[in-house]
Parts: sequence; structure tokens; C-alpha cells
Amino acid sequence: MTATARPTGLDAPELAAARTRSFEALRDAVQRLCPAVAHVAGYHAGWTDERGRPLERSSGKALRPALALLAARAAGAGEEHGIAAGVAVELVHDFSLLHDDVMDGDTERRHRPAAWTVFGTPTAILTGDALLAAAVEVLTEAEGPGRAEAIRLLLGTVRRLIAGQERDVAFETRHSVTVEEYLAMAAGKTAALITAAVTVGPLLAGAPRPVLDDLEGYGRHLGLAFQITDDLLGTWGAPEITGKPVLGDIRRRKMTLPVVVAMAGSGPDAQWLREVYRGGDVLSDEEAARVADVVERSGGRAAAETRARHHVTSACRYAERLGPGDGAVRHLVGLATAVADRSS
Repeated sequence: MTATARPTGLDAPELAAARTRSFEALRDAVQRLCPAVAHVAGYHAGWTDERGRPLERSSGKALRPALALLAARAAGAGEEHGIAAGVAVELVHDFSLLHDDVMDGDTERRHRPAAWTVFGTPTAILTGDALLAAAVEVLTEAEGPGRAEAIRLLLGTVRRLIAGQERDVAFETRHSVTVEEYLAMAAGKTAALITAAVTVGPLLAGAPRPVLDDLEGYGRHLGLAFQITDDLLGTWGAPEITGKPVLGDIRRRKMTLPVVVAMAGSGPDAQWLREVYRGGDVLSDEEAARVADVVERSGGRAAAETRARHHVTSACRYAERLGPGDGAVRHLVGLATAVADRSS
């Protein structure tokens, strides 16, 4: 009899179970904040509506807590180390999203109004600040021989995340960006936090350096693949699935990888793109649609898809160096593969 393959992607049962085990600890960390801030954080996470009434389920993927638990298992660390790492990293992630929505002026997050549009900009910023503090607090209370190193890693991750976000904001006022500059931005803005998700727990537990190096390589490549795929979805994804405005990145003239690649050409399409990106106003829907067509025709979309697949392959190779890991490595590989195929 032929066995049926079990799912190993974003919707695999093991990942759902990992998210569930992290959920209560994450909620406990948020509920320790002052009530007004906890209310905004709960809304942002998708746990409640704007009045604080519980919702049936969270709208987020909780990718990072799942990664943290799987990485802890793969490294031979305890589940408690994976949960602490996952909660801390998810709190940092939500801190960054709350602030990103304000900076980018995005009015939607996870298929509903962004927190700042509901509760106001000052409250959204304060909530993000509170979540960052809560993340550090979670690790200070965790037990493990590498606690100090884990805290240091998390704080360094926040520094790199901020540097990456600053680059991304600066790109919006530049007329051209190189692929190398884009990758440096993505390494900070996205890959740093995903790398932390898979290394903080094992570091907390005192995992050996070769294991940490392999997990770091996995997280770095997975994070780059995730950001590039996010770029692709921001232009060619379905808004009813992604929960993001259609062509939102292009309307704001964001330097996504497909745009960067297309703009680097020498033909008339590349010249036209450079002229468009010299403007300052938000593009209309019609203008943004034309830019998307030119970027695709110029090979920007195909090049980005190829690079995303390259980083997924590299991530899988690093994961496979960890050994069987009680099935955790198989799920890390499946998760990486699913990232390039995701629709939201």
C-alpha cells in the first residue's frame, strides 16, 4: 500500500499544534500590559474586535512561533525554550508591524482596518513600544544556560530590523537601488527576525555552535525568500487573500526586488520606470497597473521568483544538515518550500 504524504507546509497539523502551544504564552505576555494597550495588541493580533470582543480565531499565520518550536526540537532543546523564543520574536514582529503600518500609511492589516486607523496613531505607536518591552521581559524570565546570549541576540535583531526598515523608507526617495542594496535591506527588515525565531531558543538552551550556524543559515535564506515572495504578492497577489491593497507597493513607488531588477535594464522600459520613480506623488491605480505590466515584461517578476526559489533551496540545505531532529527538520524543510508557494 502506498502511504499518503502528510502535509509539511504552512497548514501542516504539526505547525498548527506548535502555534497552539505558543498561543497561551503569547496571550499571557500581552495581558500583562496595561489594559488599554493590551486591548489594541489583541485587536492587532486578531484575537478581538475593536470593542474587545473575542473572535473565533487569530487572522495571523504565527509563522515565527511555529518556526521557533520546530527549531528547538531540531536542536535538541526543550519545548519551553522554543515557546519563550517564539513568543519573544512574535512580540517583536507585532511591534514592527504596528509601526510599519503607521510609517507606510497602510490602512489594512490582516483583512481589516489597521490598528492606527481604529485607535489613533499615538496609541498604535505606544502599543508597539509596549510589545517590544514585553519581548525582552519574556526572555529575562526564561530559564536556560544561554539566557544572556539569547537576550543579546534578540536586541541585536531589533537593531538590524530597524536598520533594514530605515533603508526601506530611504529607498522611497531614491531614483534607483541596486540588487545588493535591496538584499541588505531585506536581510535586516525580514531575515533578521526569522533568523532570530530559529536561533534564540536553541541559544537559550545552550546548543552547540555548529547547530546554531546551520539554523542561522536556514533563517537567513528563509527570511530573504519570504521578503521576495512578499514583494511578488504585493504586486501580483490577490488582495482578498493577502489582505493588502492591490498594487499598494507600486502606488507608493516602493523599491521591491521585481522593480529593482526591471529598473536596472538599459532599454526604454527601464528608462521609463526610472522616470516614473523620480516622481513624488502616489501613483493612480491605472499608473500602478502599467508599472506592474512593464516590470513583468522586463523580466523583474521572473527574476524575483527565481531568486526566491534559490533562497528556499539554500534554506532547505542548511536544515538538512541538522539531521532528523524527531521529524522537526522535515517540517522546517516543508515550511521553507511552502514560503515560496504561499498566496498570503
